[in-house]
Amino acid sequence: MRLLIGRALSALATALIPTTITLAVLRATSDAGAVGMVLACEAIPLLVFLPVGGVVADRVRPERLALVTDLVRGLTQAAIAIELLTGAASLPRLAVLAVLAGVAVAFGLPAVPRLVVAAVPGPERLRVNARLGVATSVAAVLAPALAGGVVLLAGPGWAALLTAALFACSALTLGGVRTAKRSGAQNATFLNDLREGWGEVRRRPWFLAAVLAHGVWHFMAGLFLTLGPLAAVKELGGEAGWVLIVQSGTVGLVAGVFAAPRLPIRRPLVAVQVGAALYVLPMAALALPASAWLIAGAYFVAMFGLGVLSPLWETVVAEEIPEAALGRVRSFDQLISFATRPFGLAMAAPLAGLAGGRGLLLTGAVVVAVANLAAIATFPRRRGQAATPERQKRVVT
Repeated sequence: MRLLIGRALSALATALIPTTITLAVLRATSDAGAVGMVLACEAIPLLVFLPVGGVVADRVRPERLALVTDLVRGLTQAAIAIELLTGAASLPRLAVLAVLAGVAVAFGLPAVPRLVVAAVPGPERLRVNARLGVATSVAAVLAPALAGGVVLLAGPGWAALLTAALFACSALTLGGVRTAKRSGAQNATFLNDLREGWGEVRRRPWFLAAVLAHGVWHFMAGLFLTLGPLAAVKELGGEAGWVLIVQSGTVGLVAGVFAAPRLPIRRPLVAVQVGAALYVLPMAALALPASAWLIAGAYFVAMFGLGVLSPLWETVVAEEIPEAALGRVRSFDQLISFATRPFGLAMAAPLAGLAGGRGLLLTGAVVVAVANLAAIATFPRRRGQAATPERQKRVVT
């Protein structure tokens, strides 16, 4: 219960940040470029330090790392709140605080899978991962409205202060989770640890193939989320059409996460890749172009697939990767995911200018389906073939 509450609070606080920062910077400077710069100041350190965070996550107890990183993020948000509430907001100081927050995220993300493995018995992990997925999805839906409401009623400083309080509560909650102390000496160098983590990835072709295919999915999602609103305004009756599509996807995501532990799935890895390949549907529907309702239905199915994918992937990877290397292995996974989505967002307009919007969407639909279905050929016939004796060393608290 502590794990679920702590992760839900952290997810809500994380989801509040983009809206709060956007509105705060716009009030201070009225410059959209400044908003992008501050958000980039959090994203770039995240990408740079994720491999470092993976090494640290495998060296220390995960609840301690979660405690520290959430406290750091809470302190950065409190400092932003002070800047905004005192009317002394400075763009350079906001950028520096965003950098610190990004570094904290890079260290905190790889700790989460290890915390779940260390605190939850194996048979219960799929159910727990599904609940964590529901909490994260609901937070992503509620946060923009909550942040916007607080900003409108009281100002962005109070929204930042609320975010800081949520991070503090999350830190205290997750820090109270108890896991066993790591056994054995930690004498390896950072580079050796990093090399060993990459070695664990290379020894599992199925994992690398799936992660690269998921990177293709994230890139195509960036294309869809950039070209979709433009197509909606021009061809689907305006902004209301895009709101319908997005909300349908949100409902599908929550439904998929909720359904994942209840579906009779015999080959979870295959289900993961099929779920990712379903993104072919909204991309093809938008390229036709279909009606807003048909695209919304296709996006619902695609995001339902993503909702099923997420807890299954978390659970299977935790079973197949030795716990001692889980933080490093997952940091590579997270690095590819976080890098390809913004790249897709940035490249959508230039690529559409070269190939045309419809041609780009149709090509992307084929690529995302082929890449994810082709990865199935690398999967072991039976689950557990990649397991090691270390994988059995689970800690139940």
